[in-house]
Amino acid sequence: MKKGANNGFRDLRTQKPSEPPKITFPCDYPLKVVGDAAQDFAAIVCQILVKYDPEFDAGAMQIVDSRNGRFQSVRVSIRATGEQQLGALFEELKATGRVHMVV
Repeated sequence: MKKGANNGFRDLRTQKPSEPPKITFPCDYPLKVVGDAAQDFAAIVCQILVKYDPEFDAGAMQIVDSRNGRFQSVRVSIRATGEQQLGALFEELKATGRVHMVV
């Protein structure tokens, strides 16, 4: 095969890394918060979420236990107003020491 021949493949070495998609605020923003399973885990997450979205509907929270019951995920949607709000929310969730991951 000749060098530089178009063989149907893209040369990824010359492409610029793609930028993450831009978010238009305000918007509904889905979150999954994962931590150690405990009876009060969802309540702690809810208390923090209400600080950043006063109209947060706790009734719409979905709580899912891991297969072995060691972890819990709390799935929610909040009204995001900006990157600063989301950054502060993520930091406060992690600062509890109970949250392992926010997706």
